[in-house]
Amino acid sequence: MKYSQIFTKTKKQAPADEVSKNAQLLIRAGYVYKEMAGVYDYLPLGLKVIENIKSIIRQEMNAIGGDELVMSSLQNKAVWESTGRWSEEAVDVWFKSSLQDGTDIGFGWSHEEPILAMMKQYIESYKDLPVSVYQFQTKMRNELRAKSGIMRGREFVMKDMYSLHSSQEDMDKYYDRVIDAYKRIFDRLGIGDDTYITFASGGAFTKFSHEFQTVCDAGEDVLYISDDGQVAVNEEVLDDATEEIGIDKALLSPVKTAEVGNIFKFGTEKSEKMGIKVNTSDGGEQFVYLASYGIGVTRVMGVIAEKMSDEKGLVWPENIAPFRVYLTTIGQDEAVISQASELYKDLTELSVEVLWDDRDARPGEKFADADLLGFPHRVVISPKTLQQGSVEYKARTSTEVDLISIDELKNRLNLIN
Repeated sequence: MKYSQIFTKTKKQAPADEVSKNAQLLIRAGYVYKEMAGVYDYLPLGLKVIENIKSIIRQEMNAIGGDELVMSSLQNKAVWESTGRWSEEAVDVWFKSSLQDGTDIGFGWSHEEPILAMMKQYIESYKDLPVSVYQFQTKMRNELRAKSGIMRGREFVMKDMYSLHSSQEDMDKYYDRVIDAYKRIFDRLGIGDDTYITFASGGAFTKFSHEFQTVCDAGEDVLYISDDGQVAVNEEVLDDATEEIGIDKALLSPVKTAEVGNIFKFGTEKSEKMGIKVNTSDGGEQFVYLASYGIGVTRVMGVIAEKMSDEKGLVWPENIAPFRVYLTTIGQDEAVISQASELYKDLTELSVEVLWDDRDARPGEKFADADLLGFPHRVVISPKTLQQGSVEYKARTSTEVDLISIDELKNRLNLIN
């Protein structure tokens, strides 16, 4: 894509009321637009990041047998009343409204109950289980204080998956498979080394749950971690959890973190309340076991923007950058433009995402924008490089600028075996 085809423009300043680093950078670089506190639009560059994150998650969910679907974001009051979670006392983040016929509805903040209500129509026997379904959907939660940019909003994109089982043993086995899949996801997103699976409060879900927490100074949680990283406990359940797992809390050290995922075992609690059973092999009936697994897609994007950035701008990992290569020219010499066009076509045909900055602008302005945008590789063609039969190359994570051949560029982009 050419820069001139993108309607967004970079900005020197973020909105005065935006204090979070991730939102400041994402707004300045043209990835998001702030509608109001806790509500953001995702512009073309931001959408490409989201889709890249979703692609990684989708691959891993499919690999463990997940089936993708999309549920309605309109919530049936009766379904939630069946488990006692329609009331504000049980769930305090509902956005609610009414249809024109007076029917009360809620806007989706989670989908455990609706998934079970739907599945009741499709599962009759233990032979129909296990089932695992997931979706990517915009969730809405009426947070009292929306802050930390896109890391904590009132509207956000989430991957939520639900697995149904005929036994506790089967649910436990699948739960462990999801944990492994989540670890692979966060590794591929570039934050695996700083992400811990933690013992946490179930909140509106269960007494205890597991969260995936990423070390981040802008995070809202405090995690207590053992020296070997094998034990991590959310501060809000520190006393109860350390007693439960039998560890001295004095052996754990606090660190600021941001939640990027959470998983829960509901067991048969919800199916008992909703009357959802399957026939068993011995001719009896069994309540269905349920587990739930979430990843905040836009929250992960915010955490990465917060952690992987510097004083110049964003620094996207290869796997989720909207473009791998920022290509530009110095001057408007016809031969320079011709070589840039040829390189752009060549890399694109090799399935490399390239943003060609075709603006007639000063080099300093272009380089500053390249750093702000945060693509992994910057390539510059100029009369000097043309004369030397090379291109100017700089990795976003490096301060070094090299003059290299086209073949060496392809090698650095892992295009040559």
